[in-house]
Amino acid sequence: MTFWRGKSRLILASQSQARKMLLANAGLEFEARPADIDERGVQEASKLSSPREIALLLAREKAKAVSVQHPGRHVIGADQTLALGERLFTKPSGRNQAMAQLRDLAGRTHELHSAVAVARDGAVLFEDVAVARMTMRQMAEAELSTYLDAAGDTVTTSVGAYQLESLGVHLFEKIEGDHFTILGLPLLPLLAFLRRERLVAV
Repeated sequence: MTFWRGKSRLILASQSQARKMLLANAGLEFEARPADIDERGVQEASKLSSPREIALLLAREKAKAVSVQHPGRHVIGADQTLALGERLFTKPSGRNQAMAQLRDLAGRTHELHSAVAVARDGAVLFEDVAVARMTMRQMAEAELSTYLDAAGDTVTTSVGAYQLESLGVHLFEKIEGDHFTILGLPLLPLLAFLRRERLVAV
């Protein structure tokens, strides 16, 4: 069943499996075409330090970059930042860095800022940012090692070295925020925009 009413399919400027799953489950017709931008270069050039603003900037730039390559199409860009106080985290390069990140996050509360933007022909039509607060359990080194052994290479695919929809759920004792935000796409505000544009049926 599809609720999509656009003349052509949406484009998701990402290869994120979680974001693709969310759009598919919502009955939207789309294709994934990841943006070819230098994310760290864009971030550094912006001089921004706010996790919220960085996530929003990257979501906008991804959407705009792909939209100019596909005239007339609506393109969704998304990005997520993880902040522990003033410190911003990036995807770990391997097990050792993942362990170091988890040690720092264990027993503390961090924030996920998830941003979404929709662009057409290089112009941003909509943007939004949502925040989730994630409190990890205090864990011994052996527990963290057990988790990393089980999760394997997937820990390098997400900021914070966890995927809440999978084994990462074992790391947490409290979560404040909706599931979509945690997975990296503020879906409810996005759907509200698409309804206003008469691009979805309900």
